[in-house]
Amino acid sequence: MAAELTAPELIAKHRPTLDQALEAIRTRAYWSPHPEHPKAYGEHGSLDAAAGKAAFDALLGTRLDLGQAGTDDWVGGEISPYGIELGVSYPHADLDVLLPAMKAGQPAWRDVGAEVRAVVCLEILKRISDRTHEFAHAVMHTSGQAFLMAFQAGGPHAQDRGLEAVAYAYAEQVRTPESAEWSKPQGKRDPLVLTKNFTPVPRGIGLVIGCNTFPTWNGYPGLFASLATGNAVLVKPHPRAVLPLALTVRIAREVLTEAGFAADLVALAAERPGEGIAKALATRPEIRIIDYTGSTSFGDWLEANARQAQVYTEKAGVNTVIVHSTDDYKGMLSNLAFSLSLYSGQMCTTPQNLLIPREGILTDQGPKTFDEVTADIARAVDGLLGDDARANALLGAIVNPDVKARLEAAAGLGEVALASREISNPEFPGAVVRTPVIVKLDGAKPDAEAAYMSECFGPVSFAVALDSVTDAVELLRRTVREKGAMTVGAYTTDSEVERAIEEVCLEEAAQLSFNLTGGVFVNQTAAFSDFHGSGGNPAANAALCDGAFVANRFRVVEVRHQG
Repeated sequence: MAAELTAPELIAKHRPTLDQALEAIRTRAYWSPHPEHPKAYGEHGSLDAAAGKAAFDALLGTRLDLGQAGTDDWVGGEISPYGIELGVSYPHADLDVLLPAMKAGQPAWRDVGAEVRAVVCLEILKRISDRTHEFAHAVMHTSGQAFLMAFQAGGPHAQDRGLEAVAYAYAEQVRTPESAEWSKPQGKRDPLVLTKNFTPVPRGIGLVIGCNTFPTWNGYPGLFASLATGNAVLVKPHPRAVLPLALTVRIAREVLTEAGFAADLVALAAERPGEGIAKALATRPEIRIIDYTGSTSFGDWLEANARQAQVYTEKAGVNTVIVHSTDDYKGMLSNLAFSLSLYSGQMCTTPQNLLIPREGILTDQGPKTFDEVTADIARAVDGLLGDDARANALLGAIVNPDVKARLEAAAGLGEVALASREISNPEFPGAVVRTPVIVKLDGAKPDAEAAYMSECFGPVSFAVALDSVTDAVELLRRTVREKGAMTVGAYTTDSEVERAIEEVCLEEAAQLSFNLTGGVFVNQTAAFSDFHGSGGNPAANAALCDGAFVANRFRVVEVRHQG
């Protein structure tokens, strides 16, 4: 059957977007082709709010048949953090059938070249973008994010990260020319002449191990980086967050088929309750690339045991903010309050440790003691979340019982500066919604170290009193070196302190933000401009996205012809 989407048509449609993405990663300036506002959708084939909600509702209680090879059962069981059962069932794969089928599609996908692969990926992303409202509900009801955050982070921001990965993948593949005429002079003799052809070849099947909290945002970079470099991709979602990635796989398979390629180049590996297929999958010889977001323990296991694969991990860290001085105390408090509250702290970038000199800080409102700063941060959080409707819109829902247990246990670790409170959600009575807890710790006491040197994922923060800013900088260094950090923040008006903090982050490879007091927050990053993670500290062995994230997903094979 002839392809419904021809290469020239796809190139004409998507090459301008690819070129803009390439320019954006070069300049690091702001750019996004994916609208952030829900009202921007509803034209040119995209679903508006009502149609997106209807499409999501129509999925509930259905079987999502992807038509992929080797289906031997149907599995499901997702329950929304907002308390509703999704009732969607997904294909369970016989891997001995599915993996060979995936591999069989790679030669044609390899041979078509980097540009066609890139524009096919962009067509997949365009169709996902058109259904952003549907995806927003799917992300919301698997991650517990509030709707607007699920819309933006699970929609346009995730799509931006996927497109960014395609751009980096394309740039790395075309760095080497497709062919070269090589002629070496031999003096009076005829020159040595060779025709050399260079082909990017895929490593093999890529495995994307999805996470519960950001299934698309964290899943798309690896998925599209591997696909754009010629690899087939098997998506293994988190058991509690299957739907957003299953929809992604379905759209990818539709586009690949229409473009004349094997649908099984992208497939889903859903699992039975308690089956735990990730370890068995990760060590199969067919799996040559792994992208993983999740716990440090399993990330470390993958790095140590999946020796046949190139492994990219985003694990856990202890994110730190040093509070030394500020010329905008009110702005600092407001910014920190939002950063601590957004999505109930269930982000790998949320600050955990607030390091504050024991003698206090200098501000535009005069000196503030440690206790005053801590109390003011607590009041800022309390004020931000004082209205229950606004609190629900910021906090979302607690994603799983482990987060709730950590939140409840944190109050026993020290003096509570801000107690967590329960908030009801009138629309979803089954949602577990809690405000953050802030606990004061004395950094000089050994028993406090166990708390502030361990990641406490969720809405838990520690205000740590230290003897000096020098001690804070050294604790920052130790924390990043030993535990890793996805983000570091600092507030200071002292240029020497600023240089000392920056030097630590340069030496320990941690992404750093200074003096954020407006609408940019330490736990947010922008695709095409900001690097998410660095790959240089224990929190992650890769950055989203840079050349290193894509370059080792393929190798260049040279074929030489004489004459």
